[in-house]
Amino acid sequence: MRTIGLIGGMSWESTAEYYRLVNELTRERLGGLHSARCVLYSVDFAEIEQLQVQDRWAEAGEILAAAARALEAAGADLVLICTNTMHKVADHVEAAVSVPLLHLADATAQAVRASGLRRVGLLGTAFTMEQDFYRGRLEAGGLDVLVPDAEGRAIVHRVIYEELCLGIVREESRAAYREVIADLVAGGAEGVILGCTEIELLIGSEDSPVPVFPTARLHAEAAVRAALSGT
Repeated sequence: MRTIGLIGGMSWESTAEYYRLVNELTRERLGGLHSARCVLYSVDFAEIEQLQVQDRWAEAGEILAAAARALEAAGADLVLICTNTMHKVADHVEAAVSVPLLHLADATAQAVRASGLRRVGLLGTAFTMEQDFYRGRLEAGGLDVLVPDAEGRAIVHRVIYEELCLGIVREESRAAYREVIADLVAGGAEGVILGCTEIELLIGSEDSPVPVFPTARLHAEAAVRAALSGT
């Protein structure tokens, strides 16, 4: 098995899920006491979040690029950015290393296409829902992407940063997300991408009338496949 490099800490709540998933998936594939070969570089999310708010993405990108270089030096054979939003600087990170960067949006688009769906709703941070770096990558992957209205986007974003990133899971927030999902489905969404890794702490398939695509799990599955295939 090749070594998976994880750039995490954004937030550590979802990075813990990544670590659990890559190990569970490896054990499912190999059996017995097998676990994943992986190295983790966990950044300080408070620093990253401030750079996001201040639109200082190049500086945030350099922090993640340095993390990627450290992972490669530690023996990583492929690198994952364990957050959807920070794929805004994916090109910067990819250019910093000689090993492959496994892009989260590509893994997600592949999973959606494999399900036979094309028109999907996207939930995530305001950056992910409103900017082109992520939506555009999904659309380039053959998907038709819908996002919530302004009120819905504000709700989804607030819950991520004020609750889920702090490990807070509230039933009223789950109900609010269900309403946002229902609106997307009414608008024609055939499925819903949980385009923020923390959302999987709140929402599951039982919360949606259409299939949901949990991006952290899809990313972890793609990483384990790549690590075990050697390609």
